[in-house]
Amino acid sequence: MALSMHRESNSSGNRQQMDSSKYVRYTPEQVEALERVYTECPKPSSMRRQQLIRECPILSNIEPKQIKVWFQNRRCREKQRKESSRLQTVNRKLTAMNKLLMEENDRLQKQVSHLVYNNGYMRQKLHTVSTTATTDGSCESVVVSDQHQQQNPTPQHPQRDANNPAGLLAIAEETLAEFLSKATGTAPGPDSIGIVAVSRNCSGVAARACGLVSLEPTKVAEILKDRPSWFRDCRCLDVLGAIPTENGGMMELIYMQTYAPTTLAVARDFWTLRYTTSLPDGSLVICERSLTSSTGGPTGPPATCFARAEMLPSGYLIRPCDGGGSIIHIVDHIDLDAWSVPEVLRPLYESSKILAQKMTMAALRHIRQIAQETSGEIQYSGGRQPAVLRTFSQRLSRGFNDAINGFMDDGWSIVTGDGVEDVTIAINSSPNKFLGSQYNSLAMLPSFGGVLCAKASMLLQNVPPALLVRFLREHRAEWADYGVDAYSAACLKTSPYAVPCARPSGFASNPVILPLAHTVEHEEFLEVVRLEGHAFSPEDIALSRDMYLLQLCSGVDENAAGACAQLVFAPIDESFADDAPLLPSGFRVIPLDPKSDGPTATRTLDLASTLEVGHGGVRPAGESDSGSYNQRSVLTIAFQFTFENHFRDNVVAMARQYVRSVVGSVQRVAMAISPSPCGSHLGPKPLPGSPEALTLAQWICRSYRIHTGGELLRVDSQRGDAVLKQLWHHSDAIMCCSVKSKASAVFTFANQAGLDMLETTLVSLQDIMLDKILDEAGRKILLSEFPKIMQQGFAYLPAGICVSSMGRPVSYEQAIAWKVLDDNDSYHCLSFMFLNWSFV
Repeated sequence: MALSMHRESNSSGNRQQMDSSKYVRYTPEQVEALERVYTECPKPSSMRRQQLIRECPILSNIEPKQIKVWFQNRRCREKQRKESSRLQTVNRKLTAMNKLLMEENDRLQKQVSHLVYNNGYMRQKLHTVSTTATTDGSCESVVVSDQHQQQNPTPQHPQRDANNPAGLLAIAEETLAEFLSKATGTAPGPDSIGIVAVSRNCSGVAARACGLVSLEPTKVAEILKDRPSWFRDCRCLDVLGAIPTENGGMMELIYMQTYAPTTLAVARDFWTLRYTTSLPDGSLVICERSLTSSTGGPTGPPATCFARAEMLPSGYLIRPCDGGGSIIHIVDHIDLDAWSVPEVLRPLYESSKILAQKMTMAALRHIRQIAQETSGEIQYSGGRQPAVLRTFSQRLSRGFNDAINGFMDDGWSIVTGDGVEDVTIAINSSPNKFLGSQYNSLAMLPSFGGVLCAKASMLLQNVPPALLVRFLREHRAEWADYGVDAYSAACLKTSPYAVPCARPSGFASNPVILPLAHTVEHEEFLEVVRLEGHAFSPEDIALSRDMYLLQLCSGVDENAAGACAQLVFAPIDESFADDAPLLPSGFRVIPLDPKSDGPTATRTLDLASTLEVGHGGVRPAGESDSGSYNQRSVLTIAFQFTFENHFRDNVVAMARQYVRSVVGSVQRVAMAISPSPCGSHLGPKPLPGSPEALTLAQWICRSYRIHTGGELLRVDSQRGDAVLKQLWHHSDAIMCCSVKSKASAVFTFANQAGLDMLETTLVSLQDIMLDKILDEAGRKILLSEFPKIMQQGFAYLPAGICVSSMGRPVSYEQAIAWKVLDDNDSYHCLSFMFLNWSFV
């Protein structure tokens, strides 16, 4: 008994001793020091942890293993917090959607009851007619007339004078009733498709969306009424009159001008009545419609450079949500007068998908963006405020639209061509173009001439817009001329460096993309591009400085329906002030999706998929373009340059020549990336199936087994395609590079995880060098371990940081390098595997 108690006491003492060594209680100062490091690097390497202990004396009594456990627990808590927040958001959305679906169910039940009643009524009428058919020969006309009156009731509008407030209020109340019927799905217009809708059975084009945001209705209404802040195609919106109503509402006479999407069409303007009011249930309504000869009302201002479009009853229904926030119903219904544009461009004005992307979903995304910025969920780098970054995006987009449209009232005038009308040259010498910017000081110089814009539009066949823009973004050297970039950058200086013509052969610059911000659903990116400087000759040493571009990229998601892809950039100087002058240039690719009343017009989206942020516009399974990508798109290119008076003709010739060379480069790129007619599936990273890839996969796995004694894959079948398939879908990043004497190591192969880590494709993989992705510490370690790799056949590399092709840092816990041997056991290449990698 005593022996047993002694053993229990020893066991208890050992357990307490073990527990005291396993669990560490951190002081607040230690937690604060660890939190600071976690903010900078959530996943520090063992070297970084040891360095932390040396730099922080308060952590000296803690073992490195315990610090590693603390970071693991901290990452776990952060992951749980994000998951909890995501689940709460999904739960709120599901609750709101459940409420909407219950209302929709009630509406459908009432509609069924109404139809049953009408059916019984018609049966009774037919029975009465059949019994009296022999005595009353006019019964047929009576029945037909009764049916016609039920199907097409004659509107009973009271006589009104729409030029006075009472008449305008009558129009506003009718607009409110028609809008609410569209927003709740009881009238022809947008056809309900899950949470996003497109138009059917109505004139013009229409789109509808519904969403939940964490902002109060009054704040949402304020944001939505400021249309130029979120509608990128809005050139101006002027309130020409405001009349308050007795019910606390407001009627406003609105004149709005919008940009044309391409140089081949005329811009549109709208003359509308906007009515803001509240409903008895506390909801806010902002509805709007055009004032035409049929509706009555005052006549809008004339505009010679615009085609008048019509806005049918549209608007926003903003309902307060239980627990805070708002449920927003958005309806856009417009007639863009598609018959006034060339037939080839008519799909741009008949596509409800484009309308949904540019207006409906743009409004909803903008509100979500502001909601997350207000709650502090989004953190931006560089110390910039979110409003400043949004302003940069708006200025880039607006400047590019101004260049494409070239309105005469802005001071643009067309320069006579050289006989070939493929490139249009416009010049703007108006002082208003430079007021409030750094160019204002240049405009005061006697020799300063103004801004020149060279633009062109072309049709593309079988080229996905997202794929083309992504290629142009990642491979600037394929189309850009370094001399032209240098000239644009030099124009930012007070004494611009004169490069009056493009160099015959520009050096290929190596762009480094530094992300600044992105929207909530990652459909738009704002970034800074650094171009490494080169000197053409000793006298051109000024050109050897690095150059910087502020770049806006949008629409690069291939799965987004009807997405317009765009790449806009402008040179900036190193200071990058908030009021930095911007002279945007770039590319815009818009799909010419023909209007269809086929099955795709009534497709049903997965309701659950729309609850996750970023998946609202994803096509459902089975609806992606199988086979060949058989679709046309219109590409618009515009480049802007400043010029001095004595260099005007030279700059005009340079700009025309440069745009033609860019068009030729884009055509070559389009042919290269266009799917073959036989049409393989357009996946972002297709599985390579060439014999060389099959052989290389077998060599990689065989060499790994020979050198390390372990198995890289667990393949039941020894067939090459099975090995390649498992290697391709391996969770860790595996890549090969050729190492030759006196030459940089270039990547030749990577599996899907490797391409994701490098943020590239198989086509452009060979443009990436090994020493460019490794940091300084990684290069030193690889250099020290290289003899061991070549002698022993493999080596384990410690955790570290590397950089993707887009400039984003990537951390990994460990890396393995081994020699790949061919069938003759001769050295073929070097293979790397990065374990547990993640973007920092």
